[in-house]
This record gives sequence, structure tokens and C-alpha cells, in this order.
Amino acid sequence: MTAFQSFVKLEGSSGILLLVCALCALAWANLDSGSYQSLLQMTVGFRIGNFEMTKSLHHWINDGLMAVFFLLVGLEIKREFLVGELAEPRKAMLPVAAALGGAAIPALLYLLFNFGGPGASGWAIPAATDIAFALGILALIGRRAPVSLQIFLAALAIVDDLAALVIIALFYTEKISWVPLGWAAGILVFLFILNRQGVRPLPFYLIPGLFLWLAIFKSGLHATLAGVLLAIVIPSWTRQTPAGFVSEVTKVLNSHDPSGPLPENFIHSQGAQDALHHVEMECKMVQPPLLRLEHLLHPWSAFLIIPVFALANAGVTIQSAELLLDPVALGVMVGLVLGKPIGILGACYLAVRFGGASLPEGTGWNHIVGVSLLAGIGFTMSLFIAGLAFTDIASVEAAKLGVLVASTVAGGLGATLLIRAGSQDPESSRDHRRGNFES
Repeated sequence: MTAFQSFVKLEGSSGILLLVCALCALAWANLDSGSYQSLLQMTVGFRIGNFEMTKSLHHWINDGLMAVFFLLVGLEIKREFLVGELAEPRKAMLPVAAALGGAAIPALLYLLFNFGGPGASGWAIPAATDIAFALGILALIGRRAPVSLQIFLAALAIVDDLAALVIIALFYTEKISWVPLGWAAGILVFLFILNRQGVRPLPFYLIPGLFLWLAIFKSGLHATLAGVLLAIVIPSWTRQTPAGFVSEVTKVLNSHDPSGPLPENFIHSQGAQDALHHVEMECKMVQPPLLRLEHLLHPWSAFLIIPVFALANAGVTIQSAELLLDPVALGVMVGLVLGKPIGILGACYLAVRFGGASLPEGTGWNHIVGVSLLAGIGFTMSLFIAGLAFTDIASVEAAKLGVLVASTVAGGLGATLLIRAGSQDPESSRDHRRGNFES
């Protein structure tokens, strides 16, 4: 629980920075669109012998930096299915149902505005939830939002991310080159063998991971999928048992337990340094490489990658308010603001009423309504999918504006409702958890 609260605190801080970067991008794009676009279209690349790779800065951010973000997403998904909220089928039922309902209904509502039209390919834009923004708002609400509700939202958003990844792989890949894809498969097999042979040092996975990214990029699949595939083969097991860890560390501490006060220079002695090194190695052995990499990447993702992505993708040039009446913008807004709560709330009701699921401890249906509104904050993944769905600038701009407006409205409504709901005690919410939806 303490680890999760630290995670929420990090995501909350990231959400604030994300908002600042989005506002800066919006202001920059409308005050000086020329310099904003020229920076994003600046060519950046490298050459090694006859091999040359040059892309725009915007392309490197969306395909390069975001691959690291998707690696982190993949690690979080894997951890949740191994030891988190998704590890037990009964506990996983509610967030999984909520995520699927919250992805399907927004997509259908979007198609009501765009079916058969040029904007139909953007149906997946309102299907995604931004975990940083949503958890950031919950963190700002504080004690009014029970920790169990935060865990539910995190699990929901992770399943939502998994669904978005599957959608990107299946529906937003134009053409596949089989030779690079074969190289990618070979690298994955090699990494899987390393995992099965007990190889734990992360460089043995991250360095081949760079070549995996390049092979995926050349294959025609979106390069960010390399991050998810790499996460699958990162070891999740420990070399040392918890009991063995406690025993070894206790031996080290007991062997350096002086009878009198410690001298000031004790820590610099060879014996103390050897003991510290021993304890450090035991800590590495008891912590899975998956968790070590996740902890390493979290600050970089929260405070660099996602804010830079927001700065590069949230800049929408608003020529007139009529852009909000574009079918793409309308579909995105209705999908996120109405589709998300309808889909999540309906799926949760069915899971509780007929599937034997229960609401998170200390929460009632009013909390679920509030969280379902917060899930309408699409931002990062929605903006990402918008860039994949459209090639014409007008549709991209309409989709981005719809995402920004809908995320603002959904976040405001969700926060207001959760603040009013407060934190219920378990006794008062017992009937709600049993499925008394009408109350």
C-alpha cells in the first residue's frame, strides 16, 4: 500500500506538470504557430557508415521517447497481472469489466457522428484513459478519495492501456515488412532464452531492446510496441527469498554491532564498506529486475517523457469555435464525457449484480460515478492515437481540440462529484458493495 501511495504521489505531480506543458503548447501554437511547427518539423538523425536514419523531432518524440513510456506501461501491466489487482480473477473482474465497457461505448458513440465519413478511422481516440491526469486529480482530492478507489482507477487505466495497445497493433498498422519483423521475432526469442536461463542484469535486455525497437520500426508496426514486447521478457522473479534476505542482512548487521559508540570515520572503514556492499547485493537479489526497471523509469516518464509529449502534441491552432462542431471533435467529446461514464458504470453494475464482483472497500456507487467521469480524461493515449488515425491536419487538430475540451470537462465533473461524495465508512457502503445500485 505504501508503494502504491508513492506511485500515486508521483503520478499526481506528473499530472500537474503535464497540465502546465499542455497549456504552454496551446498558447505557443496560437501565439506563434510558425516557430512551434518549425521546431517540431526540425530534422534530427544519425548516420553509421551507410546506415542513415533521419526523422522530424516530432517523429522522434512520438516513436522514440514514447517507446520508453510504453515499456513502462508494459511493465505495469505485467506486474498487475502477476501480483497486483489483476492477479486474482475475482478482484480483477470489476476493473477489467469497467475498462472494456469504458472502451467500447465511447468508440460506438464516436461512430454515431463519423460512421462512413472521413473521420471514422478515429474511433479509438475516446477509448483511452490518461492515468497520470486521472490519478493526479485523485491525489489532489486527498482523503476524500479512498485509497481503494485510487487502486481501482489505476487497475482500470492499466487494462485500458492494454486494450489501446491491442487496438494500435491491429488497426493502426498500414503495411508490414516481414524481414524486419522476422528479425524482431528472433530478438524476442533470444531475450526469452536469456530470461529462462536466469540472466538478470538489465543491460542484457535493454541493449538488444534497442535493436528490437529498430526492427519493429522498420517492420511497419508502430515502434512503441517494442516497449511492450520488451516488458514481456524482463525477468519478474527474484534470486533471493525474503527469508534468506532477512537472514543474510541480519548476519551482516550482527557482525558489525559495536559494543560502544561508533567513531565518526567508521563508515569509511573497509569492514563497513564490505558490509554495505554485501547488503546492497542482497537488495538487488531480492528485488525482481522488472520492479527495478519500473522504479528507474517512473521518474523519467513522469517528469520528462510525458511532459515533452504533451508539449509536442497538445498545440492546437484554434482558428474559430466552429472547430468544435466538426464531427471528429464532437465524437471525441461525446465519447469521453458521456461514453466513458456510461460504459464504465454499466459494466460495473453488471459485474456486481450478476458477476459476483464487489465495489472497492469503503466506496459507494457515487464514487464509481466520479471515477468513471475522471476516466474521460483521455489526453496522452488519445492524442497519441489521434496522430495515428489521421493524416490530414484538419482532422488531427479537431481530434486534439476535442480531447483537450473533453478532458477538462470530464476532470472537472469527476473531481466535483468525488469531493461531494467524500469517503464513506465501510458500514454505510456495505449495501452499495452488495449491488444496491438504485440507492
